[in-house]
Amino acid sequence: MESGERILDSYALIVNDIVIDILIISKEDEVVPTYNISITNISDTTKVILEKIRDEFVTEETKILSEEDISNIQEQFKGKILKLLAKYFPNADKKTMDMLINYILQQNIGLGNIEILLKDINLEEIVINNAKEPIWIYHRKHGWLKTNVFLPNEARIRHYSTIIGRDVGKEITLLNPLMDAHLKTGDRVNATLSPISSKGNTLTIRKFAVKPWTITDFIREKTISYEAAALLWQAVQNELSVVVAGGTASGKTSMLNAIANYFPPNQRIISIEDTRELMLPKILHWVPMETRLANPEGKGGIEMLDLIVNSLRMRPDRIVVGEIRRKREAEVLFEAMHTGHSVYGTLHANNARETINRLTTPPIDLPKQILSGLSLIVVQNLNRRTGRRRTLQIAEVLPDGDARVLMQLNPVKDQMEFINEPTAIIETLNLYTGLSKDEISNDIQSKIAVLKWMVKNNITDINKIGLVMSRYYQIKPVMQAKGV
Repeated sequence: MESGERILDSYALIVNDIVIDILIISKEDEVVPTYNISITNISDTTKVILEKIRDEFVTEETKILSEEDISNIQEQFKGKILKLLAKYFPNADKKTMDMLINYILQQNIGLGNIEILLKDINLEEIVINNAKEPIWIYHRKHGWLKTNVFLPNEARIRHYSTIIGRDVGKEITLLNPLMDAHLKTGDRVNATLSPISSKGNTLTIRKFAVKPWTITDFIREKTISYEAAALLWQAVQNELSVVVAGGTASGKTSMLNAIANYFPPNQRIISIEDTRELMLPKILHWVPMETRLANPEGKGGIEMLDLIVNSLRMRPDRIVVGEIRRKREAEVLFEAMHTGHSVYGTLHANNARETINRLTTPPIDLPKQILSGLSLIVVQNLNRRTGRRRTLQIAEVLPDGDARVLMQLNPVKDQMEFINEPTAIIETLNLYTGLSKDEISNDIQSKIAVLKWMVKNNITDINKIGLVMSRYYQIKPVMQAKGV
């Protein structure tokens, strides 16, 4: 450690048998901490030899034309590389040989050190602004950090964009310098080419969560309170429709996924997304669907509206939509609510009042009276100063289409508080279930007890939570019949 440096965090990753040390360092003369990667089980001398081997195959890289060709080239590489490795490292065992081969393939056919960043589950975003700056990352714990990873030139950034696009049938060119795509792992990718991005070519990778956030994760992280989580559970159990609103990266999709933990296993669920992000328990009767962009000739595109309309012909009990963006999509969804379907989705808006405004003004522009089909609005918030994600508000939608906030975050105490008693929800539940106000309150308390039990027993796996919910829905009617 140099003078003025302080280690904020340290841990190790293993990527294809390569050991990577991660150090997050704060320096006195820099305002942003640095995320340093260091490959520990490959010496500097070995790297020099591997670079020499790499140079012999650089010309092969230009011959890669398709996914099938990549597979063939890899096999060709392995055979040739193995001979060279045997020459330079005659005493290396098979495990070491495999590790060195994987390193060379990663650096030449893959995405280089970006693949190391992709393997770190602590990272949410990987950002390349140009070849002159280091790669930036957004760390779950430490926020935005600079890395010690640089790309050699703008051509390498463009090359990575090209191979990412090619894997999903998309292309990025000077005539078409913007691209949205995704990796096979589900990570979302946006790419731009200079001069559209004036400092250089860019890549932005939003990482797909390998382990989805669950309702117990949210409670443990203080993102949501037990009372708020129980209120949402009661709404979902009784088939009330919910919209999750919030700003960019506030955790809208994660909250939507957590709400989906409450779905009963005996109902058919159709989810519709541009890129698959939702992960529901395996026991659910779930059909995930994705949109598809048109090909370069403008054919074969499948839009969100196409899938929403089609889903209504699939006998759904629940419809989950990644994001509500356009008027026609919203019209069909609210029509579905009014014809007995439960609908769940996300929307860009910063609070409950703004959510109503977004739904009733262009480009969505719904008549306000139709909003009564929606029961609850959940608003997520990201405090960019602290990096905390919190549920900011839970509001009910009144018969006239206005929102009435029931629970709101107290930022000073960092906890949610009831500020209004629910009225519309109680009336709806009483109308369709016959539950009295006291019975609704007792039901909330029973759900809080189950949530506390799950948190205490560290049940955060989505499939285990699905089993707990299934068991709850089996036992609860029996208990009610016995007056328990």
